Amino acid sequence: MNNVKENGNLLDGVDARTRLAGSNQMEILLFSLGTNETFGINVFKVREVRRTPHITKTPNMPRGVEGLVSLRGNVIPVLSLASFLDLEAPPPSPGLETSMMVAEYSKRTLGFLVHEVDRIIRVDWEKVKAPESVLNANQGLITAVIELDGGHLVSILDVEQILSNAFGEAIIVDVQPARVKEDTNVFFADDSIVARRKIAEVLDKLGVKHKHANNGAEAWTRLQAIATHAKQVGIPIRDEISLILVDAEMPEMDGYVLTKNIKSDPNFEGVPVVMHSSLSSEANRAMGKSVGVDAYVAKFDAEVLADTLRPLVER
Repeated sequence: MNNVKENGNLLDGVDARTRLAGSNQMEILLFSLGTNETFGINVFKVREVRRTPHITKTPNMPRGVEGLVSLRGNVIPVLSLASFLDLEAPPPSPGLETSMMVAEYSKRTLGFLVHEVDRIIRVDWEKVKAPESVLNANQGLITAVIELDGGHLVSILDVEQILSNAFGEAIIVDVQPARVKEDTNVFFADDSIVARRKIAEVLDKLGVKHKHANNGAEAWTRLQAIATHAKQVGIPIRDEISLILVDAEMPEMDGYVLTKNIKSDPNFEGVPVVMHSSLSSEANRAMGKSVGVDAYVAKFDAEVLADTLRPLVER
């Protein structure tokens, strides 16, 4: 495997990856699930790649959850990605073991079974495209597609949707309404269907109107149009947008570049930007701070998100 270390921490060039913030680039770990298709996952979410350890089967596990493994004293669930994608992958060849990616999502550590891990590639976010509906028939589990040189396609998995399918969505209960003006409006951008639905639910409970975009490029186009309209009619931008909430990872333009664009445009002066991401490490928080976010919230804790947004929209 090129640039992938098994049975240990990923990956060469950690310091280099922390400099990706604002470059509109991402690093993708490529892997297969035993078919001719190639899949990818953001390197930042993968802690290590290792040979699959012994998996303890437990009763009443959700479909696609193979069981539990003990990893350095921690017991974590192991998910079969092929099962979630309804792929009938052939068993590994004799002598070839499956691999397990250990990933962290929203402060939860999980193991993902894959057939084989290939290599790490660096790509521009503008080359990461939202899938056409015909390609997105896999229950919404493909969030983006990358076309490599030679026309080879890489499907980026929507792990948030996979986790929702496996364990259910977070139930939002303890959110107190905010004391806001009637015209308070939050604009948010996220490429995950699950995330958009849960964000909208939190904003509804806060009593805040909202608009959204499905990726960073779409968000920036719409935000510029809103700012232009506000300028033409002579009203403060805060009368149109009270706060902007951005995901870190989005096709075409990531949340870091989107934030840099917003913060460098005087038309958005005074509009706070909050980054909301399943990348919850301190390094990622530092990356958000480096591009000027006013707050960083790890997905998905409805109460923390609401408590972060409330004082910013009550101004």
